[in-house]
Amino acid sequence: MLIPCPHCGTRPVEEFTFLGDASVTRPTTNDPSSMEQWFDYVYLRNNPRGRFEEFAHHSGGCRAWLVVTRNTETHEVYGAVTARDHARAKGAKA
Repeated sequence: MLIPCPHCGTRPVEEFTFLGDASVTRPTTNDPSSMEQWFDYVYLRNNPRGRFEEFAHHSGGCRAWLVVTRNTETHEVYGAVTARDHARAKGAKA
């Protein structure tokens, strides 16, 4: 599988460390009443079939954090953006 790094160009998947779902939203408070939200955030993850956005660290290259969009069934990669750009776009939609 090849990943299109915005900084380094197309690179082999072995250069990346994948760190999970990029669509999960972190709770905004540390209030004890929000512990159920924190439990869900830390421990519960979906295992989707199809298009999926996940965090990837380009550990074998530029060391940038990316969000890679790929298909979990076919492993087709649709694209990758920096995690910063992904967060900005997500914030603009909210």
